[in-house]
Amino acid sequence: MRRRDLPQLLEVHTRALTACRHCGLGDEVRPIVNTTRDPRAMLVGQAPGKVELAGGNAFSGRAGKTLFRWLERAGLDEATARDAIWFAAVTRCYPGPSPSGRGDRVPSPRERALCGNWLDDELRIIRPPLLIPVGRLALDRFFGPRPLDALIGRAHEVDHAGGRSLAIPLPHPSGASSWIHAPGHQALLDAALALLRERFVALGLVTATRGRSVA
Repeated sequence: MRRRDLPQLLEVHTRALTACRHCGLGDEVRPIVNTTRDPRAMLVGQAPGKVELAGGNAFSGRAGKTLFRWLERAGLDEATARDAIWFAAVTRCYPGPSPSGRGDRVPSPRERALCGNWLDDELRIIRPPLLIPVGRLALDRFFGPRPLDALIGRAHEVDHAGGRSLAIPLPHPSGASSWIHAPGHQALLDAALALLRERFVALGLVTATRGRSVA
């Protein structure tokens, strides 16, 4: 696949994804899709939230604000990030509220399996040199059930449907996640953002002097 074919392939893929109703979550629930057609990296989250369902953009809620603050510390403002990164997820539709009343429901294994082909197809089309898994479900998808402490703050080579990528994982930016507040975990996040900045520079997305320091 030549890079000049990427916009057309992603356009065809996006049209097919928009029409997907495999999970049967209801006619009012629609898959969240991307508009960028020349991504240089992929970010994989867990699932859209209720705010994303209403607005149609990935990471447009409160967790998204935190995520884009992190990416800005690594050198990319939100507009640049949305243009340069393909925002994917383990599942593409809002799964509904959690039965506990706190946060969103975790997508079921059936939903994850039904949605898995969309992510595999995107990995084959984009073949991202940089992969950014965000949150527990995304990390499990690429690394299996390993502790976040062993993954975040480090760069990893991962194999997937599209080949091999350098993966720099991040914790989930939701306020419902307590991982970031445990001792030593902020330092792991800082290390991850420093690694991301290095990769953004290597990919030509930012210059060595552009953007905020992660320190």
